[in-house]
Amino acid sequence: MAPGSLLAGGLPHLPAPRPEPRFPLLLLLALLPPPPPARAHSAVFTVGVLGPWTCDPIFARARPDLAARLAAARLNRDLEGGPRFDVALLPEPCRTPGALRAVPSALARVSGLVGPVNPAACGPAELLAREAGVALVPWGCPGPRAVGTTVPAGTPAADALYALLRAFGWASVALVTAPQDLWVEAGRALAAALRARGLPVAPVTSLEPSDLAGAREALRRVRDGPRVRAVIMVMHSVLLGGEEQRLLLEAAEELGLADGAWAFLPFDTLHYALSPGPGALATLANSSRLRRAHDAVLTLTRHCPLGDSVLDNLHRAQKTQELPPDLNPQQVTPLFGTIYDAVSLLARGVVGARAAGGGSWVSGAAVARHARDAQVPGFCGLLGGVEKPPFVLLDTDAAGDQLFATYTLDPARGSFHSTGTPVHFPQGGRGPVPDHWCWFDPNVICNGGVDPGLVFLGFLLVIGLGLTGAFLAHYLRHRLLHIQMVSGPNKIILTLNDITFLHPQRSSSRKGVQGSRSSLAARSASDLRSVSSQPADSANIGIYEGDWVWLKKFPGDQHLTIYPATKTAFSKILELRHENVALYLGLLLASGVAGGSAPREGILAVVSEHCARGSLQDLLAQRDIKLDWMFKSSLLLDLIKGMRYLHHRGVAHGHLKSRNCVVDGRFVLKVTDYGHGRLLEAQRVLPEPPNAEDQLWTAPELLRSPALERRGTLAGDVFSLAIIMQEVVCRSAPYAMLELSPQEVVQRVQSPPPLCRPLVSMDQAPVECIRLMEQCWAEQPDLRPSMDRTFNLFKGINKGRKTNIIDSMLRMLEQYSSNLEDLIRERTEELELEKQKTDQLLTQMLPPSVAEALKTGMPVEPEYFEEVTLYFSDIVGFTTISAMSEPIEVVDLLNDLYTLFDAIIGSHDVYKVETIGDAYMVASGLPQRNGQRHAAEIANMSLDILSAVGTFRMRHMPDVPVRIRIGLHSGPCVAGVVGLTMPRYCLFGDTVNTASRMESTGLPYRIHVNRTTVHLLQALDQGFQTEVRGRTELKGKGAEDTYWLVGRRGFNKPIPKPPDLQPGASSHGISLHEIPPERRQKLAKARPGQFSGQ
Repeated sequence: MAPGSLLAGGLPHLPAPRPEPRFPLLLLLALLPPPPPARAHSAVFTVGVLGPWTCDPIFARARPDLAARLAAARLNRDLEGGPRFDVALLPEPCRTPGALRAVPSALARVSGLVGPVNPAACGPAELLAREAGVALVPWGCPGPRAVGTTVPAGTPAADALYALLRAFGWASVALVTAPQDLWVEAGRALAAALRARGLPVAPVTSLEPSDLAGAREALRRVRDGPRVRAVIMVMHSVLLGGEEQRLLLEAAEELGLADGAWAFLPFDTLHYALSPGPGALATLANSSRLRRAHDAVLTLTRHCPLGDSVLDNLHRAQKTQELPPDLNPQQVTPLFGTIYDAVSLLARGVVGARAAGGGSWVSGAAVARHARDAQVPGFCGLLGGVEKPPFVLLDTDAAGDQLFATYTLDPARGSFHSTGTPVHFPQGGRGPVPDHWCWFDPNVICNGGVDPGLVFLGFLLVIGLGLTGAFLAHYLRHRLLHIQMVSGPNKIILTLNDITFLHPQRSSSRKGVQGSRSSLAARSASDLRSVSSQPADSANIGIYEGDWVWLKKFPGDQHLTIYPATKTAFSKILELRHENVALYLGLLLASGVAGGSAPREGILAVVSEHCARGSLQDLLAQRDIKLDWMFKSSLLLDLIKGMRYLHHRGVAHGHLKSRNCVVDGRFVLKVTDYGHGRLLEAQRVLPEPPNAEDQLWTAPELLRSPALERRGTLAGDVFSLAIIMQEVVCRSAPYAMLELSPQEVVQRVQSPPPLCRPLVSMDQAPVECIRLMEQCWAEQPDLRPSMDRTFNLFKGINKGRKTNIIDSMLRMLEQYSSNLEDLIRERTEELELEKQKTDQLLTQMLPPSVAEALKTGMPVEPEYFEEVTLYFSDIVGFTTISAMSEPIEVVDLLNDLYTLFDAIIGSHDVYKVETIGDAYMVASGLPQRNGQRHAAEIANMSLDILSAVGTFRMRHMPDVPVRIRIGLHSGPCVAGVVGLTMPRYCLFGDTVNTASRMESTGLPYRIHVNRTTVHLLQALDQGFQTEVRGRTELKGKGAEDTYWLVGRRGFNKPIPKPPDLQPGASSHGISLHEIPPERRQKLAKARPGQFSGQ
């Protein structure tokens, strides 16, 4: 809802609401069609009645159609000669988006509009009605403004409710709404209107879910929130059948909240006239619990004169036949009168505007203006300009069986008068305690009733306590910081007891005041690490917590304490951590007595990590160490990275030189003495005047400004870096090639022209490095590259390769390791390939399960198989063929034939056992059991082999046919591995012997099958075709019935035709006429007796 529609004016005794900005309604304005040129001038003036008549049954019980038509009929009857009034009932959806969409379409259809009911649509409706020139009576809005084309239907509900709260002094209120959009929006609008008048309205809560549990939860939220005096129930009244209010009152009674501490005020009764008397509480007659809860309800409703209630007027209209005779007035809600009054008020405004305009065209603004001032006969009395109070406060008595009028209320005049019947609060109490009067005084900023003097004293007390607490916190923080600095594992204030000093004259280490003093006083304050003419003094080296440390002395020897500013500055420097920045460990404060008459001395020094290889200047001076470009670039890159880190942290070194660049045992360069100027300044120590030798690395702008030289600048550090680069590249002192004294060099650098810079030949370093060096020592600081830029350019010199010495060595080792890994990987792959070949060969010789067991060294136990099928075959006349062939030809024959067989058995679930000479043995059902399929697998394989042999030819005797005999038998057997050298997987049992006998007693191109196998094939029912051979004598078994396997249903491959055996001919050889003539001679030599007579 627009904020403007929530506020109301015209109350002389009420605080004026704060102005609220209107929200834009361009979209709705765009949807609104242009107004007709003359609405009121037309023969019929259509009044639209917009409301939730179709989606809310209680609103529908107001019978808005009958109320609007009754008002229009009476107006048309009483105003002869004037405009004719017609009404249109317009539905308003209960959801807020639908209500907003309903406004533009409603305004386009009517000349005046009564509605809307949803407060969210009130603001848009006022603006759209003003734009369209349509008079609007928004009776459902809590606080409509009488501006433009808007006509408030009586005193706004928000004004009436505020006047009631002011009369009782109840400023702290809470709102509980029904879950429907209309009531939620009404609650928000009412809360905004009350807050605009300065009342401390608690958050609006909704009764969700809409049941007793939801009502309890809503009341708990109100109870647990800020203290309240009254609860406004924004929902249908229980007296009209409102289910949500019934649940809320029952929950209040159950939670003990209807005891008089809160007053429950219904909101919807402000829009209609509820009549006192016993009939109003008819809906509560069957619930004593609900009557008890309703005793805490105060009902503020519109006032009707005695005997002129809405119900009385409904009966009169029914008697005059203005209403249908079948209408039950008891079922019609009092909202009937509100709709009647709104239509009448709008119509009277039209009449007044026409009369003032001489019967010509009138605008919606004119209609609204005359409607506000008109006295209109309403449904239960006159509207506007009357002296009677428009509202009455109803309450029950102790019995709780009827409503009584207790007070009359006129918000416009600020009157609140008793009717003689007192308000009855639950349990005979005095009701909610009033809040302070200041809440209802617009000229006073209310603080809850507390005396301003006490508030001011409390404010001063809070400020005092806050300042005291801040001081104590600051003091305790500094004390804790001091304790942490001087004790504990992270202390930074060190004493003589913490460091063991190393003296060059003594082989042993000891602690002592004298030794410490002598060690620190041995060198000047400018630098103690390296002097060009002397070796480093080891007295500045000590041991702290097992690690070697270096001491940098402050100038002077009268340091008795460390100032807080020094501690703070050192704490910040202590946080700097980088692999190319020397680590600071603490501050040493040492005091003692040098002798009996010596003054008391105090020595202060910075303790930092010790680097075993000394300074960069020392390293460059050691000619026995060979430095190639990789070595030099590694040192320079470490220096650049360290300075880059310091510059990122906003730290300017100020005194960078090769003497305070130290190198550790891993040849990693680290920057030290950073922040030394800050520490001197914090300790209020004047630095010693620098000598010319120390100023060789100083930038010209710093030489010209001593104050700037003490602080240092980032650009000055870049200049110093360039001089160090010259030292490293040339491996000489700064400006050594100029053959000038340090004083002359400093003077020339400070006062050009001519420009004084080192001279570096192009063959001493890469050209890019020399150019970078020249950029870094540029005369103008702005022309020097930043440390980030310097880092990127220097990295480009080495093409991004690592230049750290140790890293380079490690990279070589990594490369060697990587090559070794590749070699090992290749050898491992070759070994794995050979292993696969070996495993494949082994599985071709033995079953896979047996091969795996043998490889793991596990014994292979013999295994019994209940039923398998065995296959035996041999070549008919193989002895004769061997006699006619060379040995190599015999081998080729067997290899070709068994290769063919091996290819065939690969497509069947069988296992090749072995081949001996021309014999070929195959089994199915072992070593992997397959049920009874073994018989079918062997039979199918036998048919495929027999079909393939029919077209097989020997390479050396293609005309001689190769015939085989096949024998099959099924039964149990035992399988196991025999032998350790060349182990073999062998089968044992009578089944093996019988299968061999079936082969040996067979015929060429025939598959000889035992009866056991035939029964298995018949049981499988796969269409195998057999023929009875008859009784056959089997060695060791006697005569048995045997069979020929001749085919299978669906087997379409050609099977060779068995040869016809002549009487007396052998079934185990080759006929003489089948042998080629050239082979007969060889056979005759091999068997001379066989061909002697031929």
